[in-house]
Amino acid sequence: KGTYIPNEEIQAYLKRVEGIPVADQQVRAVDIGSTNVAIGVVYRGKLAKPGPNTVAEHDKVSEVYHILDGTATLMVGADIVDLKPRPANDRAVRLLNGPGGNGVSIRNGVTYNLKAGDVVIIPAGVGHLYTRIDDHIRYIMVRLDPEKVAPLKDEAAAKADLASGGGENKSR
Repeated sequence: KGTYIPNEEIQAYLKRVEGIPVADQQVRAVDIGSTNVAIGVVYRGKLAKPGPNTVAEHDKVSEVYHILDGTATLMVGADIVDLKPRPANDRAVRLLNGPGGNGVSIRNGVTYNLKAGDVVIIPAGVGHLYTRIDDHIRYIMVRLDPEKVAPLKDEAAAKADLASGGGENKSR
């Protein structure tokens, strides 16, 4: 069977985090056989310059971003300076993308100027860092989880999450 996520549900996830500086919400995570695939929505507010330890890296999960609206500059690269593992109880590790870490910067990274309609693919093990967000950026996130390190989330769990206000799904 397939999995259907109506636009109304995507919009409900996006609406509940307006005004939060960074919000990454898992909408669904499904087992499709040899891998798990998760669909999330991300909202990030204005950013003039990156903060400390803001390079993210996921050991086993690859990500695909489809930009809905807004503009930003994203740097990606595998040579991460001062990479430190995230603790096992970290929200992102437990609910979104499994083991990974944060670093200070990326050496010899590639920079992309993102706008609505763009797609970026970030393989597992590659660091990523927003260096600038003009006003905001919103995107659909597709997570590819071949080792099935992140939990599944079905339609019933997604509806319960939306009804609860989603404390677990809001980033710091």
